Amino acid sequence: MSRGMNRVDKQDIRLRGAIVGGSSERGAGQLKTVLVVAIIALIIYSAIKIVPAYVNNYQLADKMEEQARFAIVNRYTEEQVRDNIFKVCQELEIPAKKEDIKVVSNNAVVKISMQYTVPVDVLSFHMDLHFAPTSENKALI
Repeated sequence: MSRGMNRVDKQDIRLRGAIVGGSSERGAGQLKTVLVVAIIALIIYSAIKIVPAYVNNYQLADKMEEQARFAIVNRYTEEQVRDNIFKVCQELEIPAKKEDIKVVSNNAVVKISMQYTVPVDVLSFHMDLHFAPTSENKALI
């Protein structure tokens, strides 16, 4: 009968050790998880604020390239090209003035360039993103 008591005592001791060992953690794993989630949330929030400016710049550069091609074929004046690019800037909500759009157009070449700055606020941090898209197209003849 003493053998049966020893088995119960050993199992009881193992269970008590598991319970005591499990409760001795100080929550360090939870703190790391909270920090990782906070950092990931900050990265996602920053991307939501910054990425649209780059996407708009890419779309503007694409439209500038398109306008440079069509300007030679359709014989657009510099003012017509400037107006078309400014309409695209307004649609994309790009903070540029009509005077910022530089257009050089003649029978052989069309060059379009501009510079603008997009202010971005991420929490309490302020930064300005500077963009300078350009486009050039030459006539085949």
